[in-house]
Amino acid sequence: MTIAIMQPYIFPYIGYFQLINAVDKFIIYDDVNFINKGWINRNNLLVGGKAHLFTLPLKDASQNKLILEVELARHEQWQKKLLKTIQQSYQKAPGYQKVFELLEEIVNLEVDSINELCIYALKKTCAYMGIGTEIVPSSTIYNNKHLKGQDRILDICKQEQATHYINPIGGVELYDKGKFENEGIRLDFIKSISSPYPQFKNAFVPWLSVIDVLMFNDPNDIRKQLEAYELI
Repeated sequence: MTIAIMQPYIFPYIGYFQLINAVDKFIIYDDVNFINKGWINRNNLLVGGKAHLFTLPLKDASQNKLILEVELARHEQWQKKLLKTIQQSYQKAPGYQKVFELLEEIVNLEVDSINELCIYALKKTCAYMGIGTEIVPSSTIYNNKHLKGQDRILDICKQEQATHYINPIGGVELYDKGKFENEGIRLDFIKSISSPYPQFKNAFVPWLSVIDVLMFNDPNDIRKQLEAYELI
């Protein structure tokens, strides 16, 4: 059993989906503290040949709240604004028609929390990309909020009887391979490899939201993108 654990992000970059695709079970870490100015409610699109940050408005977001407790703001017409930006930026992209239909369904979903929207978006996007990994929220299963950091990750691994845990490369300094090995768990870090693709006639802008990957790549190219990584 190979697992990964990550906070929920809205339309994250391809590396997030590489991680989901690389494991048997992907655990959405939604009962940890919200991170201000992180990637939970924002990402980058290609607008005018450059990275353009979009942000989903939240109600009283705070690092003192768990991610699952943070609500989407209701007073702003953010859905229409976001979809209009996507339409104007990508309407001439080869995958626009099908991808925009998917995005409309996700963005217009009637939910209260950013967590619910992120989970729904991740599952729908994975299905579109042909990723069959099981996705579960940590808040529904493990009952271990009393643990912190690496100890909590290890506890989830043991509850899942995992033999292999994969973490994003940014966690190299946070986790001790020896401690995982002592529990019979292999620890690897996933490092994405940039795979340029045509973005109209612009110079390639890497690591944008998965929306960009879907707009410009056919299913076969997307599968290649999902395999463009190394384990360290």
